[in-house]
Amino acid sequence: MGQSITAAGIGEIVSAHERFVLLSHTRPDGDAIGSEVALKSVLESLGKSAQALNEDGVPDNLAFMAGSEQIERPSGPVEADVVIALDTANRERLGENCLEAVGEGKLWVNIDHHISNEEYGDHFLVEPGAAATGEVLYGLFRELDWPVPEVARDALYIALSTDTGSFQYSNTTVRTHEMAADLVGRGLDVAKLTAKLYHDYPFRRVELLQALLQTMRLTEDGRIAWWTLSGETKSRIGMQAGDSEGLIDVLRAIRGVVVCAFVEEIADGNIRLSLRSKDPAVNVCEICAHFGGGGHALAAGARMQGPVEEAVKRLLEVATETVEGAFSALNE
Repeated sequence: MGQSITAAGIGEIVSAHERFVLLSHTRPDGDAIGSEVALKSVLESLGKSAQALNEDGVPDNLAFMAGSEQIERPSGPVEADVVIALDTANRERLGENCLEAVGEGKLWVNIDHHISNEEYGDHFLVEPGAAATGEVLYGLFRELDWPVPEVARDALYIALSTDTGSFQYSNTTVRTHEMAADLVGRGLDVAKLTAKLYHDYPFRRVELLQALLQTMRLTEDGRIAWWTLSGETKSRIGMQAGDSEGLIDVLRAIRGVVVCAFVEEIADGNIRLSLRSKDPAVNVCEICAHFGGGGHALAAGARMQGPVEEAVKRLLEVATETVEGAFSALNE
């Protein structure tokens, strides 16, 4: 376990070193990619050398983001003094190839907002109360009076918007809106970014939603909803990374549903779980912890052994017990 670090401490590290490599989690989302793009842009504006890597590269739905074309997949050893891990709760989620590329002997800084963060690295700055890692970075930039170039400005907004469900989730706070307002004040074009983020999907995403709806199920009490995605369906549709981003909100929007789950078959025969909660009384991070996963109280994920039918059965056992326990406690 590393040591907690302040913004001033990170400023000292940046001042003392010249070469940085930035990493974020596998299957990256808007916060992961946006945070890498933003920090890379800011470091370079400070005269530093910064290389951004991601195990899976940039998903199709985020390729429009200025600066994302500079995020590389690892292809060999990288030269750097400092490794900065962004939006990643545990080191393993950075990916084997990324970890191999950065090697040993470097100073590690871990910047994140997940409550399940394992506080790895030499230093960590983890703010579970922040809506996104992009929000943590924004606070860091402001406190250190670092420049925020246009590329960083837009990337920070994308990080914030995607991790708050376009400012719909309960993690949206006064701080979140103040950050967004400041970015708009710096010249950000909200309509343009929103159109690219939410109104410019490929047709295969609609085909994916159609397939998922055909598998949708609810428990008898209507409190838990889930759908499943097989490897065969992904191959038939030609699914790409990022195509499913946000689709779980269709389940989340069903009246009476408290917990919803996306159960996806992945290449190694295992199952990927993505869970959401609509009620602060029900912590889906605790549900995912049963299967070695984690995340946030209202949004978490895990991996478990297949097949799909058995995974759903095990998930429902834990989720049902958790939901019933939460509501029983509220009624006492």
